[in-house]
This record gives sequence, C-alpha cells and structure tokens, in this order.
Amino acid sequence: MPHGDRGRDHGRTDASGTGAPGRPRLGLTLTAAAMCIFVVQLDFLALNLALPRMASELGTSTTDLQWVISGYMLALAAFLIPGGRLGDIFGRRRVLIIGLAVFGLCSLGAGLSSSASVVVVLRILQGIGAGILFPLAVAVVTDAYPRERTMRAIGNAYGIGALALALGPLVGGGLTELIGWRWVLLINVPTVLVAILVVRAGVRESRDTTVPRTIDLPGLATVVLGIAGLTLAVDRAEAWPAGATVAVAAAGLLMLGLFVFRERRARWPLVALDLFRNTPYVIVTLMATVANIAFVVAMYGVTVYLQEVEGHSPLVSGVIFLASSVTAGFAGPVSGWLGERFDIPRTIAAATVLGAVGLVLVSLTDALGGYLPGLALVGLGYGIGWAMASIGTQTVVPAERAGQASGVTLAIVIGVAGMFVAAGATLIEVRAEDVGLGTSIEDALRWMAIGSAVAAAALGALAARLMPRTTAGAS
Repeated sequence: MPHGDRGRDHGRTDASGTGAPGRPRLGLTLTAAAMCIFVVQLDFLALNLALPRMASELGTSTTDLQWVISGYMLALAAFLIPGGRLGDIFGRRRVLIIGLAVFGLCSLGAGLSSSASVVVVLRILQGIGAGILFPLAVAVVTDAYPRERTMRAIGNAYGIGALALALGPLVGGGLTELIGWRWVLLINVPTVLVAILVVRAGVRESRDTTVPRTIDLPGLATVVLGIAGLTLAVDRAEAWPAGATVAVAAAGLLMLGLFVFRERRARWPLVALDLFRNTPYVIVTLMATVANIAFVVAMYGVTVYLQEVEGHSPLVSGVIFLASSVTAGFAGPVSGWLGERFDIPRTIAAATVLGAVGLVLVSLTDALGGYLPGLALVGLGYGIGWAMASIGTQTVVPAERAGQASGVTLAIVIGVAGMFVAAGATLIEVRAEDVGLGTSIEDALRWMAIGSAVAAAALGALAARLMPRTTAGAS
C-alpha cells in the first residue's frame, strides 16, 4: 500500500481549517494506522481458508463463491483513490472511522447471512470500506509525524499490519473448523470496535486544503462498471449463452473507454492519465501486477486443492499455509531493505522468478516435503514482487506525486488480480470437467508460474533498456 504522501503535508490543517493542529499522540496514531491495515489483511487471508466450508453451507460451489474474494478485491481497488480524496475533503479521522464502521457492519451482516448472494454483496461493500482504510491509514501517519520520521513510521505500521499475513490462514482455518466459517467474519466486529476507539483517541483531525473539493463521480462509475462487466463476463462464460457473454464484455470495454475519455477531459480527474506517459512508472506497475496476480491466484488454487482434493481440514490447511503467509509478511520489510541497495525493477523480476520456482514445486507434488518449501518461496518471491511497487513508484515520479502514484499503482495491482481470481476460478472449473479438479488446479498453477516468470523476465529486460538503475536511496 502507499508508502507516504510526501507532497501533501503543506496542506495539513485541523478540523476547523485554521492551520493550527494539536499535538498528535504519535504512539496511538501509529497503533491506529497499524490496526486499520491489520484488519483488512487478516480478513482477506483468513476468509480464503473458509471458502470451501462456506460454499457447502450456503449451497453453492467454491468456484462460484470466489466472488467473495474477487468482488471484495475489485471494490477495494476501485476505492483506493477516491477513499483518500474523501479524507482530504471531509477530514481524515472522520472518514477513517466511517470506513471502519462500514467494514465492521458489513462483516457482521455477511457473518449472519444465510444467502450466498447477500454474502457476496456485503463483501463488495466491505471492500469499499477497506479501500477507504488503506490510503487514510497512511495519510494520518504522514500528517502526525515529522517529515524525517514519516517513512520509518509508515514502515513500522506496515510491519505490524504484516502480522496479519502470518496469522490470517491460521485464524481462518482454525475458526472455520473449531467454531464455523461465520466467525471468520464476525471476529472483525470487536477488532473494528477497538480500532475505532484507538482512532478516536490517537488520531487528530486533518484535511488537505490544496486538493479540489470534488470527486470525479462519472469517472468512478465508469471504471467500476467497466471492471465489473469484464470480470462478470469471464466468470459467467460457461453459464451464459455466448451472445450474452460477448455483450457484457463489450459493455465493460465500452465503460473503460468512456473512463479514459472522461479522465482526459475532466477538470479534476480521478486518475491523472499523464502518469502513464512515464515509462518507468508503467514498467514498475506492470511488474508488481504480474507478481500479485500470481500470488492471489496461487492462494485461491492451493486453498481449493488442500481441502477439496487432498481432503485436509481448514485448520490443517491453515497450518500448511503458514509457509507462504509468514514469508509474505516477511517480504514487506525485506522489500524496503532491498530497495535501498539494489536496482528495483531487476529485483522485482528476480523475486517474481523465485516465486514462480516455488509455484512449480507446489504444482508438482502433493507431499508436505515439497509443498512447504514451495509455498515459502511463493510467499517470499511474489510477496517481494508486489510489495516493492510503492517503493518503485516513488523513485520514478516527482515527490509531490508520490502518494497519488502509489494509490493508482495499487488500484491496478489489486483490481487486476481480482479479475484474474475470477478468470482462474472459471478456467479451473471448466477443465475439471475433463481432467478432474486436482489436475486442473495443478495445470493452472504451472501455467501461472511459467507466465509470471516469462512476463517478469521480459519486463526486467525492458527496464534494463529503458530505465536507469533505480534504488530507493537515489530518490
């Protein structure tokens, strides 16, 4: 997630706009930001392990219920940028509390629901709340800390939040098996209540007086409808007539075209399209997207394989998943260290290839002796690959645009990965009819590994030709 809004601290004001903010309590501010990051990351990885049991109880298939994951990710991605803007306009502390409330209430509703459709809808709304939390968690730290301490403080917040990556599978698998899948969602409620109390106590109100007071709603609507249309067409390709699938996909493409048209002409665009004329920025964003696609599709495929093919319980699956989630959590802090010392695009490429090696190993064995080291490499390699995105974007764009660039990058990285989860689930389901579920997942993992390695190598070679050697220390 974005590692700072370094160009925005000149616009800090208190809630009244007087420009005389009170002294923040730095420890509580950091704790509040870390808790916001923690609840979102814990929820995603924990719920992955609950999908098979959830689908069984709700009377649907795991592949159909992947919208619980992909719909959430798409909504999160769509609201990363407007979420930050809402905080800038209406007050970051206030909107952060609203985002937490939306996240917690939707978790409560989904956990109590007996309808798969209702759970999916509430998860999409929960993703909107998550999309508000991430950029504002960073913004309140940036507002509270002196400039020279901001980057380290944000790194600490993400370090604490990264604990969720390690705990997520164990919490999700354990709660699903010992109590029930609903508690994977319901546990968010007390966590969110504590987070709200900490935000109220430790975060001062702030706004950014330099940004426009409006949000490009037509731009937001067209990009959300475009992404949703394409994802729905991929997901329903087997169930719908070919004509309906093509029509929905065409409508999605039309909406994305209208989004570009709108953003080029809007006075205050949601996304400044000139970012995409920055070749190094585009290369770093594409590299991070490749790594994240491979990671989330692998997590989905392995979840289904462990429980529905191997017959492991959710708890045992969660323990096995620790091999990847612990290394993925470790990847965040390691990425900062690597980014200061080595060329960023080439490091992302090397890390992605490392993740691909691990994924091939996972796809070739069903023995724990191969699974565990393979998953560890998947978490570490792909984790570094996408975690370095924010560092990379800050080194290739002007400092005053670093926050915006990180937000746009992460919207792309998360949104495209959400679409690929839907596509991957459909392909696995289609091939399973001919070759069986286990073989279908193994083939999908191998092709994902090969594709990610080839794409990373090609983008790394392109970076070597078009970009100077780039490290975070050089920015």
